[in-house]
Amino acid sequence: MDFVQTAESILAKFDVLIEKLEADAAKDKLAIQAAERAAKAAAAAAAEAASAKPDVSVKTKTASAGQDGAEHVLQVRGLAKKFGTTTAVAGIDLDVRAGTIFGIVGPNGAGKTTTLSMVTGLLRPDAGTVIVHGADVWQDPAAAKRQMGVLPDRLRLFDRLTGSQLLFYAGVLRGLPADTVRERIGQLSSSFGLDEALARLVADYSAGMTKKLSLAAALIHSPRMLVLDEPFESVDPVSAANIIEILRKYVAAGGTVVLSSHSMDLIERVCDSVAIIVEGAVLASGTVKKVRGSGTLEDKFVKLAGGRTSVEGMEWLHSFSD
Repeated sequence: MDFVQTAESILAKFDVLIEKLEADAAKDKLAIQAAERAAKAAAAAAAEAASAKPDVSVKTKTASAGQDGAEHVLQVRGLAKKFGTTTAVAGIDLDVRAGTIFGIVGPNGAGKTTTLSMVTGLLRPDAGTVIVHGADVWQDPAAAKRQMGVLPDRLRLFDRLTGSQLLFYAGVLRGLPADTVRERIGQLSSSFGLDEALARLVADYSAGMTKKLSLAAALIHSPRMLVLDEPFESVDPVSAANIIEILRKYVAAGGTVVLSSHSMDLIERVCDSVAIIVEGAVLASGTVKKVRGSGTLEDKFVKLAGGRTSVEGMEWLHSFSD
């Protein structure tokens, strides 16, 4: 009986919290609108001032664009991280163009997750800079993180919430009005096949369903860039196909995706560009066609990662114990 009363008390407190968040979201909406008006006025003033200095504006544009003139939504320079005497990331440089899917591949322990953790502000680098749409992740974290939706490795969720409650929390935490959050929850749950699971506790979700719910939470505020660490791990083929379609539509509308995966075939089919990371360093980077050369991406990856290991000396495995 005490346990039931405690559970009921916790749920009642959570309902009060949701009501407070909704009320706060309504109040914040006015403040956000005022801030947007002020920002537009400041931008207009800056544009007017910049028009009087054409040489400066040209230099600024060149610094944030690639040789093809495309905007770089993510720029990484000299990113490095050590854990004790072990170098996890050794001075990585990356440029990711807007409106593309950029894949990061590498063997286990290559530094992929460490790199993405530093890119998203979850792990402080020992050296280097990360610029997301003009904002430095470590100098101006609020502005940079506002541009991102993140699916980190080994994500811990509030698993005593229902799927619906978790998505609502993710939406209002990003400053969205409550009505907008509810509308997007319905659309996301339908797209990810989570309609029948939203009323259940996240603790009861399978690994694949948890991955899809986490991806929905990363998308709910319509970020400029998605950073996804192994987004297809534990996801069934049908759901993976749906996710790929969602990501392609998102990119076609101008969004950018940075993802890591161990599936060379998936990277080759889905990504526009790729970087191969081995022992914390980028050994090859560019369009998928450029990186793979005349062979497959898997062949190039295996070659750069040190080649295939020998399987000799295990003849005992060919004779069975029975």
